[in-house]
Amino acid sequence: MQRDPAYYIQGVLDYNRLQLSRTITLVESTLVAHQEIARDIINELLPHTGKAVRLGITGVPGAGKSTFIESFGHMLAEQGHKVAVLAIDPSSTRSGGSILGDKTRMEQLAVHPNAFIRPSPSGGSLGGVARKTRESMLVCEAAGFDVIIVETVGVGQSETTVASMVDFFLVLQISGAGDELQGIKKGVLEVADAIVVNKADGDNINRAKLAKKQYETALHLVKPTSPNWMPPVMTCSAVERTGLQEVWDTIINHKTIMTRTGELQQKRREQAMDWMWFLVNEGLEIWFYQHPEVQSQLPELRKKVEEGNIAPTRAADELISILGKDLLL
Repeated sequence: MQRDPAYYIQGVLDYNRLQLSRTITLVESTLVAHQEIARDIINELLPHTGKAVRLGITGVPGAGKSTFIESFGHMLAEQGHKVAVLAIDPSSTRSGGSILGDKTRMEQLAVHPNAFIRPSPSGGSLGGVARKTRESMLVCEAAGFDVIIVETVGVGQSETTVASMVDFFLVLQISGAGDELQGIKKGVLEVADAIVVNKADGDNINRAKLAKKQYETALHLVKPTSPNWMPPVMTCSAVERTGLQEVWDTIINHKTIMTRTGELQQKRREQAMDWMWFLVNEGLEIWFYQHPEVQSQLPELRKKVEEGNIAPTRAADELISILGKDLLL
């Protein structure tokens, strides 16, 4: 692998798709040497970022996320937008492997010259979001993509995690599956910028309209995250490609309002700080587990806790005190 940061930086800025893919692979690498190069690359690319629409999409199982993203992304690509899709695949809890099948599920979008699909394993990271998703977003922005779509695995805390790194968070729902509100968590409603009821076609149109009214009622019970934006509820059909333009118009309207009020700029500043602290905490955790004395004492302390010979609080104190000794030296 090339170790000169300039190779990757120029490749990204020149929109060289092969070097773009290699740069994201480098960014996602867990090797220390690769991480050091990646930090230099991200820092140099930073002035070329910030102009894209950052869109997060989640949805209940069966909501048709992949079909929606393909139809929606294809529509935007046909309009001249450059669309990057960062699809987070759930990693296996046993092997750590990942299917990475998004390119096969988005065949039309995958071959469009204005589109770039990057499936990334979640790696078991918090909320099912790839650890390096934020960096990958910046790399794609620097390459000239003006629409970045982050697809979540739709489980655990992935929704709120993705919502904390995008400008607009879209929740995809489906009607006709019983009590509509049972399939959506309050935490998701609190971070949603819009809800879209998919599969509003054929015999399902009336059910979709009913679901739309139910979600509108539910949203009125949740305090909006912005005083200038009330999340709308829309219907669409990703298969028939109806209602997709309305979704895009809503996203652009949201960006216009948030930019005019200064909320978008403030939100991105806060996200940058959250990212910094996330990396600090991650670095401290790595430092902790790599400490020789921690590695030496951890097996015995773990055994004592499991056998009930020492309280977990006491064991934790003993481990943390190891780092405290280093800081005092």
